Amino acid sequence: MGPDVEEAATVHLPRPARRSVLLLTGALLLTACGSGSGSSDEPATRGARAVAFDNCGRRVTVGAPPKRAVSLNQGTTEIMLSLGLADRMAGTATWTDPVLKGLEKADAKVPRLADDQPSFERVLAAEPDFVASSFASTLSAGGVAPREKFEELGVPTYLSPADCEGKDNNGDGDGSRTRPLAMDTVYREVEELARVFGVEDHGEELVARLKSRVAKASSGVRAEDTTVLYWFANQESPYMAGCCGAPGIITNALGARNVLDDSRQEWPQVSWETVADRDPDVLVVGDLTRRSQTAESAAKKIAFLESHPATRNMRAVKGKSYVLLSGQAMNPTIRTVEGVEKVAAALRAHGLAG
Repeated sequence: MGPDVEEAATVHLPRPARRSVLLLTGALLLTACGSGSGSSDEPATRGARAVAFDNCGRRVTVGAPPKRAVSLNQGTTEIMLSLGLADRMAGTATWTDPVLKGLEKADAKVPRLADDQPSFERVLAAEPDFVASSFASTLSAGGVAPREKFEELGVPTYLSPADCEGKDNNGDGDGSRTRPLAMDTVYREVEELARVFGVEDHGEELVARLKSRVAKASSGVRAEDTTVLYWFANQESPYMAGCCGAPGIITNALGARNVLDDSRQEWPQVSWETVADRDPDVLVVGDLTRRSQTAESAAKKIAFLESHPATRNMRAVKGKSYVLLSGQAMNPTIRTVEGVEKVAAALRAHGLAG
């Protein structure tokens, strides 16, 4: 979400770095235009042929499977690592949580350019041949750099469709949804990135596993009479989930109702009096390890809820009806599946679902 990044100024690219990026990109384009034999020292990938597709209003062309990709957000990073692409990544950045369980060894192979948002210069120093981001704010003038800055150097960029399709990112905050997000958009991101790297089979297998997990977690759950509220971060003016982002996927999969479903903002900031007035049955709290907002960890959130005069008498607080989720599970990522599983299990445990 937008508040998890710090603003970074656009910098001028030093001549040596500019030269290395252009040489690398030129070499990749020559490879793409070479013989049609498709020979490769990576048998799991397709031959060196260009891939072109529309992405968030832009035409993206990738001349050959990337060998030095940089992922600017944890969401795109975990997709790439899940596709077995660690050896073809030159860097990652902007983390809210520990890496997805099972990906620790793969993640350790990839340089971390920054725990938060890196500078444009730092990214270019990694000599990327492909840059991916989960959020439009990251690939903007207020983030690492606008997409045009990379494309001027011949470096193709990719933005998660979950952050642009059916979403208005104009104005302050994290944008608003013009139509509800669906997991199919996240699955398509997996498939598109798999296509870029020539590992389509891996993409199909990953999507099939994710779909199976959602079906299993939501099977038989009947929570029509249960209300929930999602708190991502910040205790002074908390970011709570509106109707239609990743938390909406979780809520809808289980048949529950978000008490802030009258807001189409991705993460509206609301008062604690509003939270207490809505009085949900269950509080889903983000358990983050970053330090860019107040009350990042679940422990700090819960301590606040149980001591604040406006919230300590809420039924979810008095009944300790909490669900702890990673920040990535509350963002539109493959971890949203984890969110469906954990919220479903918690509703059953609290006797709030069939």
